[in-house]
Amino acid sequence: MFRRKSAGATDGTTQDSPGAQSPDSPADTKTRPAAQAGKGRPTPKRREAEAGRYTPVGGRKRPAGPRTPEQKAKDKSERQRNYDAMRRGEEWALPAKDKGPARALARDYVDSKRRVSEYYMYILLLLMVVLFTAGRAAKIQAYLDLFLLVLIVVLAADALSLRRGLRRLAAERLPGVSTTGMTRYAIFRAIQIRRFRMPPPRVQPGTEL
Repeated sequence: MFRRKSAGATDGTTQDSPGAQSPDSPADTKTRPAAQAGKGRPTPKRREAEAGRYTPVGGRKRPAGPRTPEQKAKDKSERQRNYDAMRRGEEWALPAKDKGPARALARDYVDSKRRVSEYYMYILLLLMVVLFTAGRAAKIQAYLDLFLLVLIVVLAADALSLRRGLRRLAAERLPGVSTTGMTRYAIFRAIQIRRFRMPPPRVQPGTEL
């Protein structure tokens, strides 16, 4: 009627072997939860594990507890220093997506010329104003559709020209350097308004590279 448990069965706890106990330990067998049996400590909660892995940008952890006015002033000064260094184009202060000689060359190549794609945002804003002020008149709509088609063709041609010229320049200036993603990076920069580009341009239009 009653069956004994098999030798390999466990009920969620593990028992210390009597031979492994010290002479001063009690004779009664101690039991520990299964989560502690393998490593001698409980498994940390997910929130605690993530908190232990968290490291802010800059490589140093912020001290626990409220910050003093001196610490706040120091952090503000450090952020301003990093921002100024990024605006100067210093490599150590740039975001990861902007680092590397290939990205620097792409930025200089885009910034050294005036392109139609530079005015893309202005043109879109103008189209939106015309669309909302002129209503949905069939004649205005036909002109807008034609203008958008021409704009797309011009932007595509400009992107192809940018890609060809940048690849040729990279082959001359950066032989053996990986240029993965350089063309896409340059195209996205080219359609941004010049004054809002980050990092800011360090060459003027018309500069020969």
